[in-house]
Amino acid sequence: METIIHQLKLSHNVFIGSHINPDGDAVGSLTAMALSLVSLGKKITMYNQSPIPAVYSFLPWVDRIINQTDIKKEWDTAVILDCGNIERIGRFASQIHAIPTIINIDHHVTNTGFGNLQYIDTSACSTAEIVYRIIKKMGVSITKDIAASIYTGILTDTGSFRFANTNRAAFSICDKMVAKGVNPYDVAKYVYGTYSLGRMKLLNLALDSIEIVKNGKLSFMTLTRSMLEETGTQPEDIDGMINYAKRIEDVRLAVLIQESQGQENQGQENQDRSLIASDEPGLLHVSLRSDGSIDVSDLASFFGGGGHQQAAGFCSDMAVDEIKRHIIKWLEQSNPELCRC
Repeated sequence: METIIHQLKLSHNVFIGSHINPDGDAVGSLTAMALSLVSLGKKITMYNQSPIPAVYSFLPWVDRIINQTDIKKEWDTAVILDCGNIERIGRFASQIHAIPTIINIDHHVTNTGFGNLQYIDTSACSTAEIVYRIIKKMGVSITKDIAASIYTGILTDTGSFRFANTNRAAFSICDKMVAKGVNPYDVAKYVYGTYSLGRMKLLNLALDSIEIVKNGKLSFMTLTRSMLEETGTQPEDIDGMINYAKRIEDVRLAVLIQESQGQENQGQENQDRSLIASDEPGLLHVSLRSDGSIDVSDLASFFGGGGHQQAAGFCSDMAVDEIKRHIIKWLEQSNPELCRC
């Protein structure tokens, strides 16, 4: 950590990015780091290729996050947050190496160790927890805005303290953030409070798509572009829907296959299709959730993705049925006991 803090304090102009299809941890870590560096007199650029989900629009500086850019010669440092590999930031990954120093801050067990400097702690409940440690070590005074970002990152990545990654630090840090002025009710109201009619219609279609296989141990949910168009929703409205497929009785592994937006058969020039951002045309984004009996980070790694033991994902240009066949085959080989009657 000391080397990273030294580099950040020496930096003048910092690029800060997080992963495509951002969740609360990706957005909260991004805004918390940005606010902290600005308080130290640094110039910053916040980047995320995907639209920021509306539920996080209450967080400070979300409207300053850009979704496209070219390399800027004035950037001396890049801070990449909550990304298991550099490709998780999307199209800009091909240019990021031109920035002199890349700092990799993450908590995923599948992190590839990219960058010049790394702070990877798989025992952390979230990347926001690690960012909190860095902010404290830099001597930055935590404002209410920074606190809201940290609190949201931890709250969402632990599933409101329900997931297996919930640790003592999650409660301790959130308690400190509340002392800085964060109102838990207000945050929960934004993140979980209300859904649009379109999202409810989309959920109905998603539930109707559920397929149960392998003696009830495996569930598939599929969402297509036409479903989004029919309900007038956006990809960010899909957030959390996989949990309905996971909570079905006896299900050990839930899979959500999401069709990307855009036209098919474009962007074929990229050779490593499995690592492209999921909003690239023609790609499918696959989310994986486990009850803990299956390590879905291994499954995601098999397809070139990554994540945690109970939550992971990957992108692919294979057809939906082909992805299903590969997942079933992987499950039969890696966990044959789950497939027996």
